[in-house]
Amino acid sequence: MTDMACSSRSGHSDHRSYSSSRSSQCVTDFVQPVIVVHGGGAGSISKERSERVRHGVTKAALMGYNILKEGGNALDAVEGAVMALEDDPEFNAGNGSVLNEDGQIEMDASIMDGRNLSSGAVSSLRGIANPIKVARLVMEKTNHSFLTDRGAACFAKNMGIPTTPVEKLITERNVKRLKKEKVEKTNFLMDMDKNTGTVGAVALDRNGNLAYATSTGGTINKMVGRVGDSPCVGKNPQEAADAALCYMKTRVKGLGGVIVIDRTGEWAARWTSVSMPWASAKEDKLQFGIVPGMVHITDISKNKNPNPCI
Repeated sequence: MTDMACSSRSGHSDHRSYSSSRSSQCVTDFVQPVIVVHGGGAGSISKERSERVRHGVTKAALMGYNILKEGGNALDAVEGAVMALEDDPEFNAGNGSVLNEDGQIEMDASIMDGRNLSSGAVSSLRGIANPIKVARLVMEKTNHSFLTDRGAACFAKNMGIPTTPVEKLITERNVKRLKKEKVEKTNFLMDMDKNTGTVGAVALDRNGNLAYATSTGGTINKMVGRVGDSPCVGKNPQEAADAALCYMKTRVKGLGGVIVIDRTGEWAARWTSVSMPWASAKEDKLQFGIVPGMVHITDISKNKNPNPCI
């Protein structure tokens, strides 16, 4: 399972699993801020876990949306949202990352500023609770765009990023999943929950600036040093999502999901996996979903309970 987040420019739709928001709003000096987050593509999610996943993605979306509503920029919003997902053990990022073949955690993360397309990325990072913070520092504090392994670790230390004991990042759930994978040696297409993908966020702030951030622990039982997919910058929301998913399926037989936003605030969340936890916030409306065809909507300003709608 592979998962990615993209920022892009306008769109059309088809019959893939998706949720989206179309708008005829023109870009002016002020636009409605919007953020979309996802928790990675996955197989069937149990009822017990679906509530925890729902809470995680909506919390992350609200974290980023509150930053935008207070006048914060898109970079701050996506970083804050992804940090919330990294801190949640339900998701394959930060605390909750899956284990490699040695039973260790190696994490990848990236972030991009849509204003000038500057980016920062890290890979094979260990002992850091929030890799997305290091990725942003790579973008803002170095002349490079990508640091890996020991170099990324040294840079994080020099930037004052605290280390976290590895055992605090390893969950019992992922220890069991690795053992199961090693015993069964199941082909990934036959075990939809093996690879839980990448978490990510894309945002548009009130000044019309776009940004995205992604973070992942990669795939279960991966080889030491394996680095996941690079972030992509697409065409228009639905078109970019479809193209990425189609390429993934035809070339590498992979399944996954994509979230995109354009400069008018139009957004899309699409996936080819069985499910993908996602949430968006715009104009004080919080939307979230996990499976195709079911979207829940909450009025943030009135703090109403979510009502499902199709």
